[in-house]
Amino acid sequence: MFVLYNGAVVSGAFLVPYLFFMVIAGMPLFYMELALGQYNREGAAGVWKICPLFKGVGFTVILISLYVGFYYNVIIAWALFYLFSSFSGELPWIHCNNTWNSPNCSDLNSTLLNDTYKTTPALEYFERGVLHLHESSGIDDLGLPRWQLTSCLAVVIVVLYFSLWKGVKTSGKVWIEAATQICFSLGVGFGVLIAFSSYNKFSNNCYRDAIITSSINSLTSFFSGFVIFSFLGYMSHKHNVALDKVATDGPGLVFIIYPEAIATLPGSSVWAVIFFIMLLTLGIDSAMGGMESVITGLIDEFKFLHKHRELFTLFIVVSTFLISLSCVTNGGIYVFTLLDHFAAGTSILFGVLIEAIGIAWFYGVDRFSDDIQEMIGQRPGLYWRLCWKFVSPCFLLFMVVVSFATFNPPKYGSYYFPTWATMVGWCLSISSMIMVPLYAFYKFCSLPGSFCDKLAYAITPETEHHLVERGEVRQFTVSIMAAFMCTAEQGRLHKFHG
Repeated sequence: MFVLYNGAVVSGAFLVPYLFFMVIAGMPLFYMELALGQYNREGAAGVWKICPLFKGVGFTVILISLYVGFYYNVIIAWALFYLFSSFSGELPWIHCNNTWNSPNCSDLNSTLLNDTYKTTPALEYFERGVLHLHESSGIDDLGLPRWQLTSCLAVVIVVLYFSLWKGVKTSGKVWIEAATQICFSLGVGFGVLIAFSSYNKFSNNCYRDAIITSSINSLTSFFSGFVIFSFLGYMSHKHNVALDKVATDGPGLVFIIYPEAIATLPGSSVWAVIFFIMLLTLGIDSAMGGMESVITGLIDEFKFLHKHRELFTLFIVVSTFLISLSCVTNGGIYVFTLLDHFAAGTSILFGVLIEAIGIAWFYGVDRFSDDIQEMIGQRPGLYWRLCWKFVSPCFLLFMVVVSFATFNPPKYGSYYFPTWATMVGWCLSISSMIMVPLYAFYKFCSLPGSFCDKLAYAITPETEHHLVERGEVRQFTVSIMAAFMCTAEQGRLHKFHG
């Protein structure tokens, strides 16, 4: 679904860094999350009983998955609307003789992309026929939800609820299907892999599955690239314009470029139905993964919710539906773009960075390797341990810094968002990232004892807190500054008692 939504992911210029980063970060982190969830049998927050100080990152990824659900379900609703529209003798985005078309519309067969003032029937169908964007002046003029899109969104929510209300076991899903939940390449950092792998058998060979699944995912992305650029190349030739004038990402690729290309095929209505059914199945499966990570993560953390899973699931999907209504208004594409820009950009990189640091440097790579050996009978090789401890964290840190340094304000077409909207977007992004320091501060203050005792409790697995009480901490990995502070505190106590 992500490859269809973002065609640039497998472009020629992007292929080499994509494969490189997949090897040094994607696959190691994919393997790490599968093993983490399978060993601890908990969701994204509960797994951090191995290092309580870092539980905030669990809530970070849960919030990110929730935020993504606010707009991701809207993509599925659009696909459902297009599917209904495809059951016709002639697709509605072929000609300019419809009620929603403007005088600037030019029929499919013209080379209109060379003319700045002309638009395609497919573009006008999406923006004027489906979104009614022309009835909104910007994000501060949304209007009411469109009943057609609201109905499609309601259908999506109902399908999601009845797919999730009984949980993973009763719906027949196992973690291997997490491969299809990939809305950002391998889906690392959304809690999906941790949630699904927590339902695995303890002895399941997660190493084998991580290699197979991540490899198939990359090969599928690579193959999809040929399809995507075949479409784009055809449209570029048809309109006699450069490829970069045709190529786009986001909803424009899926709901404008693809439908326009499909409309030129013999039996276009049949191909359109097939395409949007495929889009629906991929989208629903991806949405289920994101929702399941939220539900499993919170239910495993707050045990009283286990008895009320059906009601809690209903609460989550209804809340998602109500917030998503802002994306199906006349100006809903502006809300959609804002969410898409801020919900899971820098914040997801930050979340995975903290996750990698917590596992590799505080829980410990050696201990994590022991856990994997206990499950599958063999320790991870040197490559995996080096990536977990050094390569992946350094890469993620670099990407977080670059993400902040190269930030561009969001825009949709020629519309630039006002400053207040960008600030709202940053607040959304920060609201998930801030869970890491907030929970660490809360946990540190709530633990008993001196500074060193608190730190020992905070970075020691909960099952071994009795060792802290006896002064037998098995692993006490702290920074140089923390060690200095502990030494200073002990010196002050010694001077006081002396």
